[in-house]
Amino acid sequence: MKFILAPDKYKGSLTGREFCETVARGIKKVFPNSEMIHRPLADGGDGTIDVVADYLNATKVSVTVYDPLFREITTQYLLSKDKQTAFIEMSEASGYKLLQKSEMNCINTTTLGTGQMILDALEKGAKNIVLGIGGSATNDGGMGMAKALGYSFLDAKGDELEPIGKNLGMVKEIQSNRVTSKLSEAKIQVACDVNNPFYGENGAAKIYGAQKGASEEEIAFLDKGLESFASVLKSTFDVDVQDIDGAGAAGGVGGGAVVFLNAELASGVDLVMELANFDEVLEGADWVITGEGQLDGQTFSGKTINGVVQSAKKHHVPIAAFCGSIDVSIEEMKRMGLDYAVSILNQIGSLDDAKAKTVGNLELASYNFANLLKLSKG
Repeated sequence: MKFILAPDKYKGSLTGREFCETVARGIKKVFPNSEMIHRPLADGGDGTIDVVADYLNATKVSVTVYDPLFREITTQYLLSKDKQTAFIEMSEASGYKLLQKSEMNCINTTTLGTGQMILDALEKGAKNIVLGIGGSATNDGGMGMAKALGYSFLDAKGDELEPIGKNLGMVKEIQSNRVTSKLSEAKIQVACDVNNPFYGENGAAKIYGAQKGASEEEIAFLDKGLESFASVLKSTFDVDVQDIDGAGAAGGVGGGAVVFLNAELASGVDLVMELANFDEVLEGADWVITGEGQLDGQTFSGKTINGVVQSAKKHHVPIAAFCGSIDVSIEEMKRMGLDYAVSILNQIGSLDDAKAKTVGNLELASYNFANLLKLSKG
């Protein structure tokens, strides 16, 4: 039998690679000669860089950039051995994980460091760049990212503005005469799994501003700034970012990337599956086994399991999900398209207890699943 093991991580307890190794052990106890294809996946958020490294045959490149508050830090991105493809996680330069809670306020933060990472990859020869934009601490419409690549943002007096959320509404002119020529030679894809507009009730500031440290007054101010910035983008580049699904992702980086980088927004898990040649390995598979920490109503909002199910269904391969916990009804499970789903928890206890027993519980669930398959074949 041929099994494709394609999980997300169990956050805080198990990496995707460890999931694959554990499930393979359990199944091999029943089907010792089975073929196991390990394809750990991710949805483009934090941690995707570690999953993608193997698929790109890539190494980590260190680069000095500015963090969200313009402090110099050394961070990393992936560059394939042939230097043609780079994978960059925005959170490594512009993420909330780089700030103390007291420092969080997206009115003062910038995406400049993300742009510096992109520039470094371009200068090293990258022709394909995949940008993951989860976990940002910013709401600058991609202004900082664009500045690093040579764009200039001027106020009514012609003075250059600092690329932060506070200044969005002051931008009256955007100059692009100093943009690096290498940008037009590259294909840039952005892992974007939300469909928020640039501004408005469901826009970047009003939906995500509070969790990035902005007050109610500041959120209203940022929203007006994004609307004003969108108007300048429209008059300068003839692109209405408000019409782009996902433009509000990462504080407007979704829309900014389309305008400034000529980028394509795509599902994060779809991009990772493409790098993993997922459709190719599905050929001739008997089962796909996926999993994540919790299976719930949010699983089908661009999460990894959703992407796995969509691909497996196209190839008519049944799908099993082994999850830490399951909070869906039978009807929801049917709608999801899962053929088998199980919580691996065996005992009632604390979350820490459950995490400590994850490997043993997952191996047992895999062994039991394989025994069921053996009985059904008998």
